[in-house]
Amino acid sequence: MSIFKRLSNGWQITMNSFKVLKENRQLIIFPILSGLSMLMLLSSFVVLILAGAGWNVDNISSPNTLENYAWIFLYYFINYFIVVYFNTALIHCTTLYFKGEKATIRDGLDFSNSRIGAIFSWALFAGTVGAVLRIIQENLGSVGKIITGLIGVVWSIATFFVVPVIAYEKLGPIGAFKRSTQIMKEKWGESLASTFSFGLVQLVGIIIVDVPSFIIGALIHPFAGIALFVLGLLLLFAIISATQSIFVSAVYHNINGDPVENYNQQYVDNLFKHK
Repeated sequence: MSIFKRLSNGWQITMNSFKVLKENRQLIIFPILSGLSMLMLLSSFVVLILAGAGWNVDNISSPNTLENYAWIFLYYFINYFIVVYFNTALIHCTTLYFKGEKATIRDGLDFSNSRIGAIFSWALFAGTVGAVLRIIQENLGSVGKIITGLIGVVWSIATFFVVPVIAYEKLGPIGAFKRSTQIMKEKWGESLASTFSFGLVQLVGIIIVDVPSFIIGALIHPFAGIALFVLGLLLLFAIISATQSIFVSAVYHNINGDPVENYNQQYVDNLFKHK
């Protein structure tokens, strides 16, 4: 299958994913909650650092190596936990929709709570990987950035299906990683056509929504322009994040033989490059 055909199929599935989100607008709540939680996490770390320095920025000192590594790991662990927790809830609501059932925010959160152990285990595993990569990056300078950048790309591709695997397959973190990698190797081939599609939609959204919002707000006051731009950007990221999770859920269920409604089955099947 040509690259242009795969991009075309990826675009079609992306559009179908947006249709699912349009019919289930409440699903956008999950990435919004995730974003707010991560903002609270970052704020909490800043407050702890300032409190330790007696609320005086000049008193902030670099922690020793072990303490610094511990903080890095803790941040990555909590960050992964938050992201996977809310994505699991979104994936489950999408699954219920595919089954023809009405999904609520409570349904998603209850399901995530039922998988809390698996989410916790994955966050420990992924947080360790993230912390190690960050430490390598900090200690090897430019070389470290190149190494961790390449590993980060491979990690993102290998864990593409990890959330639905954690949600529906009783596997530990290493097993979930292997299973996600297996699905990617067997069904996805070399390209991620959807990445281009979502990237294009995001770029268009910034151009036709965020830029005009900034200009209109700036005519009133510079800060108003910045505020409208940031809010529009956050909303756009939430929409893209929710749609990507819907996309992952649809493709995951398709390759596992589960019926997936609201999608053109031919487009889902043809997205994969069979070797």
